[in-house]
Amino acid sequence: MATGELPAAAAPVEAEVRAAPTATPTPELTVRRPQRVQRLSVVVPARNESLNIADLLDELNEELSALALPFHEIVVVDDGSTDHTAQLATERDARVVRHAHGLGNGAAVKRGIREAKGDWILLLDGDGQHPPRELPAMIAMIEQEHHDMVVASRGGRGGSLHRNLANQVYNRFASYVADRKIPDLTSGFRLMRADVAKSLVWLLPNTFSYPTTITMSMLRGGWSVGFHPFQVRQRKGKSHVRLFADGSRFFVIILRIATMFAPLRVFLPTSLVTAGLGVAWYLHTWLTEGRFTNMAVLLLTQAMLMFALGLIAEQIAALRFQGLSQAGSDSSNGGEQ
Repeated sequence: MATGELPAAAAPVEAEVRAAPTATPTPELTVRRPQRVQRLSVVVPARNESLNIADLLDELNEELSALALPFHEIVVVDDGSTDHTAQLATERDARVVRHAHGLGNGAAVKRGIREAKGDWILLLDGDGQHPPRELPAMIAMIEQEHHDMVVASRGGRGGSLHRNLANQVYNRFASYVADRKIPDLTSGFRLMRADVAKSLVWLLPNTFSYPTTITMSMLRGGWSVGFHPFQVRQRKGKSHVRLFADGSRFFVIILRIATMFAPLRVFLPTSLVTAGLGVAWYLHTWLTEGRFTNMAVLLLTQAMLMFALGLIAEQIAALRFQGLSQAGSDSSNGGEQ
């Protein structure tokens, strides 16, 4: 064979070597976890919100269409409106549930929770302050962090000075009771499991303090709660919140939830303070008068009684909440099967 013919004979081999790197790689299989939020009910309590409800529902419909969930619905609970709130909601394909008379914002929320057909419920006010564009981020927190509820947190901003200050006080007190930092206790903008919401309906008041009750109950009940920061929008028209009346109710609700789900967080510090006063008074009278007075006996006796009441209340709370926790667990297992 001639020497000049060698390169021609080696050419196919060289072509094969060069062609090898261009082979199409085998695609890797990826297993995607099924989404938790598949059936969503949006509950919107509204009363005389004709200036806000139309734009809000248009935004909601746009966001829900983009999410393309297997099932979604919008339930507008008209709490005795005297304007065109119900008509505007019906024109935008919302299911309207009407109260003949105004029963309160909390009553409207409870009605909406009972009417909801989805496995997850989004609660937001009908005044337009809660932007629906935050919904995808809240769903992402549910999916990635496995929360049972995500609360859209205002971070102490968005309201008047006195309301922001009051909310900060509520947040700090509630954080102590729940033994966890709560950035926004009173936000009505939240996404939560429907079965848990329905099991807590009987606890909710008929006033604006229902977010306080839901948040405290879920935290003390051991459900996972996440907080998503957002920027609140300014509403059109006049707010229905009454600062002093509803503000005083917030503290009453916190104390009620604390004694129902975490009694020792209230009774134990109170008994310790009372016992400290009794010991201090005893030392004072012993050093100054050389005797043990009746006031010291009364204070120490009250301290022991309060501690005993706290222990009894703690046991009652555990028994009461055991049924709610079991109901929520059974509903969750049934929904995931």
